[in-house]
Amino acid sequence: MVGQRKSNAIDEVLAESLKALVEKRPLEKITIKEITDKAGVIRPTFYNHFQDKYELTEWIIMTELIEPMRPLIQNGMVREGMEILLTNMEKDKLFYTMAVKLEGPITFMDIAKKCAEEVLLEMIKENSENTHIKKHRWLTPEHVASYYAQSMCFVAIEWVKSGMSVSPKELSEVYEYILTLSLDDIFQKM
Repeated sequence: MVGQRKSNAIDEVLAESLKALVEKRPLEKITIKEITDKAGVIRPTFYNHFQDKYELTEWIIMTELIEPMRPLIQNGMVREGMEILLTNMEKDKLFYTMAVKLEGPITFMDIAKKCAEEVLLEMIKENSENTHIKKHRWLTPEHVASYYAQSMCFVAIEWVKSGMSVSPKELSEVYEYILTLSLDDIFQKM
């Protein structure tokens, strides 16, 4: 679980190396050797910290996007949490613009959703006495975390793909609006 690990200087150097490389080449084509050469470390150092470049990408997402929004979401400030996430993506626009294009057996959405789901599930379990909502056995903490992780990631990734043309503040307000209405309400308002 990458999100639970304490950050250190080597993690940050490796992350900056990967981010610089992704700005020039697709993530799936970048090798560990390229990451370590750019970071000025040897390959075994990389493997002492991360299993592969996807785990390093997960660490970046968790550290830069998910963890900063955690205290806000824990305090019922979902819109503000989403705004922080989007603002942090915008600060590193070139990296995220390239990273969301990750293709192959693992996609950026897969990695981002895993990170968001992990943190949301942890928060739900911390604040929940029951493992299910009484009337609905299917409504488990895992399903709820997955649902909201999927929605957050979808909004963020589609925003990046569309060129980040809407401000983080405006998009976080749209996200909150969608979350607070039922599908029936949306149909009637559109």
